[in-house]
Amino acid sequence: MSTLSNIRNIGIMAHIDAGKTTTTERILYYTGKNYKIGEVHDGAATMDYMEQEQERGITITSAATTVFWKHRDENFKINIIDTPGHVDFTVEVERSLRILDGAVALFCAVGGVQPQSETVWKQAVKYHVPRICYVNKMDRTGANFYAVLDQIKEKLGANPVPLQLPIGAEEGFVGVVDLVNNKAFVWDEASQGAVYEEVEIPEDMLEEVHRYRTALVEGVAEESEELLNKFMENPDSITAEEMEAAVRKATIEQKITPVLCGSSFKNKGVQLLLDAVTLYLPSPEDKPAIIGQHPETQAQEVRHPNETEPFCALVFKIATDPFVGKVAFFRVYSGSVKAGETVLNTYTGKRERISRLFEMHANKQLPLDSVAAGNIAVAVGLKKVPTGTTICDEKHPIVLESMDFPEPVISIAVEPKTQDDMDKLEDALQKLSEEDPTFKVRVDEESGQTLISGMGELHLEILLDRLRREFGVACNSGNPVVSYREAVRTTVHHREVHKKQTGGKGQFADIEFELSPADEQTKGLEFINEVKGGNIPKEFMPAIQKGFEKAMTTGPLLGNSLINARVRVLDGSFHPVDSDANAFEICASKGFRAAAKDASPTLLEPVMRVEVNVPDEYLGGVSGDLNRRRAMIQGVDVCLGGQIIHAFVPLAEMFGYITTLRTLTSGRGTVSMEFDHYEELPASKTEEMISNRKFKF
Repeated sequence: MSTLSNIRNIGIMAHIDAGKTTTTERILYYTGKNYKIGEVHDGAATMDYMEQEQERGITITSAATTVFWKHRDENFKINIIDTPGHVDFTVEVERSLRILDGAVALFCAVGGVQPQSETVWKQAVKYHVPRICYVNKMDRTGANFYAVLDQIKEKLGANPVPLQLPIGAEEGFVGVVDLVNNKAFVWDEASQGAVYEEVEIPEDMLEEVHRYRTALVEGVAEESEELLNKFMENPDSITAEEMEAAVRKATIEQKITPVLCGSSFKNKGVQLLLDAVTLYLPSPEDKPAIIGQHPETQAQEVRHPNETEPFCALVFKIATDPFVGKVAFFRVYSGSVKAGETVLNTYTGKRERISRLFEMHANKQLPLDSVAAGNIAVAVGLKKVPTGTTICDEKHPIVLESMDFPEPVISIAVEPKTQDDMDKLEDALQKLSEEDPTFKVRVDEESGQTLISGMGELHLEILLDRLRREFGVACNSGNPVVSYREAVRTTVHHREVHKKQTGGKGQFADIEFELSPADEQTKGLEFINEVKGGNIPKEFMPAIQKGFEKAMTTGPLLGNSLINARVRVLDGSFHPVDSDANAFEICASKGFRAAAKDASPTLLEPVMRVEVNVPDEYLGGVSGDLNRRRAMIQGVDVCLGGQIIHAFVPLAEMFGYITTLRTLTSGRGTVSMEFDHYEELPASKTEEMISNRKFKF
């Protein structure tokens, strides 16, 4: 089956513990991919194949698989990526959404919209990914489908449209009413949910079903003039097929988000969710042509999703396989590629041979001869391909837009337990940083220590565990410390002249520039060339920019990288013999460092968005403790069995907070936190850190 219209590339995304992996396991079972259901709590889930995932019952790395589903005599190929819910592994969601056509957003029927739900939703909006919602865990005590609908509308700013209503709730949840077809379905528990049958809509739900179905028909009618006229004449004349087509169109255009419900753990609702994926989420054909640039001319290039166009694909994940070595996950946007073919690696500008191609099922590989447009596969043989690299036909080069990744906020020093393992450690850290763009490694110039940085304590804990298990390197590690940033606060005018005479050809460069703070939205360096009359030849400008960017990695206060800066190059001069790109790069670097010292530099600390769920009786104690941690409490919401405190708290104050919270709430409080923004460190703390250089980071 190769028709593009029958392919679906989807991701399953949600807050931690909403049931993503459990839902994926049920999909594998009902599509015939697995003959038995793997459970997360037993450590037997297919998609959680890492030992750390099985032990902890969480997803750490996004896993890909392909299943086939038959709906109304049509066969559909569904490529699924199961993503982590924990905020420390948000990079896995980010890079998955970049290459997916649609997504299933899961919500817990009790917890509703939780902090990480908001984060993944924003990521999906950023990449224009249409989604359907699935309210899971309808069998749990406190489940409330309608409350979750309201939260999706209020907290996510979405337009949720229920296509199903639950029959019963909590222990009494037995099935759903399909509003499109006006039918009710209940699941048979004896067959593990494999069998479900159509029943009469319960009498006590008839009025409610009529109200929601009428609203759905009205909404559908607004999608086209023809349907609107039919609705005016006779609302009942609109067929289920017409409704499905209108819902599909509105979903792909992201005007609405269809909402379904079920209980994946109790095997109820998964088959109808698969039907909805085939009915309402886009195929590669439904997505607009992808736009990129020619790597040399920078001219706009367009690729349509079909096999006749030149090959172009985006590498979205690198992994190390114990048997075949480094593998690259990629999504094909146009054309096709065969195993053994040579492609252009736009990151290195070199030709590379794809030795083998695989379709992935978690950590198992199925060999492929070729991969065509609209598909996701894995390539073996590519040497240097960081996440976000475009690979393409060498005769028709194109570079697709890459991905942005958040900067790490927490660091620890590591060293191997035996000095003999030093080379092994360096090699392992390099491999891990290739896999994970939010994991950074550097050597501290003053202490000579190897520092690793990541998105949180759990992130680094897992990486240290992987070093030990996968690479056989046992490490000693220091206590976690915050990764601070630096920034300039004032505008400085500076002229730097670089002269060096060494007997032969010398070095000369002269740059006059203005250094100032950049806008909050700017990441890194904003470089503006205002040199007139060829005082500095244009060919030296990239070297000048590179020099400034290099200098930004070491700030003037404690050597942290600068979060952003604006540089306007105003004037300068050059020597016809002694000036070259290298001289201008050195000059720019020296000039930036000198100017930054005079531009009122300041330290910035990462601030986390924190949500603490506490029973009512502990609210005062927990709020008081947060205030002592320099928290800015934004508000308190009432939830089932307690209150949710929303606050912004500096990361430096949150180390070991979970232990404190457990003590304060007798083990009943829970917390979730994620990085939100950088904020200026109070002057007293900055002075303390500068005077005590051992905290330098």
